[in-house]
Amino acid sequence: MIEHITSTDFTDAQRLFHGRGHAYPKLNHVNVDWLSPVILITLYQAVDSEWLIEQATALKSLIKECSSVQVQHRYEKFAPTEVLIGDAIAHTIVSEQGLNYHIEFGKAQNSGLFLDMRNGRSWLRAHSADKNVLNLFAYTCAFSLNAIAGGASKAVNIDLSKASLSKGRENHQLNELAKKQGKQVVFEGVDIFKSNSRIKKYGPYDILVCDPPSFQKGSVNIERDYAKIIRRIPQWMNPGAKLMLCLNSPDLDADFLKAEVARECPDCHFEQRLDNPDAFKEAHAGKGLKVLIFTYQPN
Repeated sequence: MIEHITSTDFTDAQRLFHGRGHAYPKLNHVNVDWLSPVILITLYQAVDSEWLIEQATALKSLIKECSSVQVQHRYEKFAPTEVLIGDAIAHTIVSEQGLNYHIEFGKAQNSGLFLDMRNGRSWLRAHSADKNVLNLFAYTCAFSLNAIAGGASKAVNIDLSKASLSKGRENHQLNELAKKQGKQVVFEGVDIFKSNSRIKKYGPYDILVCDPPSFQKGSVNIERDYAKIIRRIPQWMNPGAKLMLCLNSPDLDADFLKAEVARECPDCHFEQRLDNPDAFKEAHAGKGLKVLIFTYQPN
């Protein structure tokens, strides 16, 4: 596994090895992330314990700044995390492109930052100057951080999970972005599908970021529900607005999303698809993250 890691710069948080892309035979059950000073191995099936320790030792030797190698067993109930080598670290602060993020280990399935969305965050920062940004399914508000860092006049974060938004506030406080002159950051813990008036309250918007989960029992089935979001774009957005629409489902490709947009909001015009970070190598096109940029331009 370690022979497939090509990175030599470990300043930023990053994926080191992406086995889930099925590009590496017999390793499609393993991911490895660098969340300084922790190397996190994520397993989607059980492995031989001697092999695991051997890999952990080699990984720790690769990065001199590493003080802990941990493993998360995603195939087990509650996805427990354990320390393999080094210190028992439950919390750290990582950096990415000059911004800092709180990361937690062992408390939830996800640590707090989706590393495959790095290029999307970079795009947003480059296009946010003086813009009012709507961030749907905001999670811990990484997009909002980048919008404000890029000069956005306002960032409105919408997520059903108030606990995630609380971590988003902590991330803004960590970077002191909410205090910037003339900037406003809004956190609304509401159901996107039931709170249209609350979303419209802070608009109209110049940029929409929509990065939904593929499926959450009782709340989201994105194959069914993306249309509900797209058809509200004319209510939310200014003419000329940019839309970053994301799709994580391995069972739905970019053509699905383009077709949804064409049917539900034909005034949205496809511009480009953003590349994923190099580490996220996929054996089959369309299986990984899809990040599509559209422009809303009504006739």
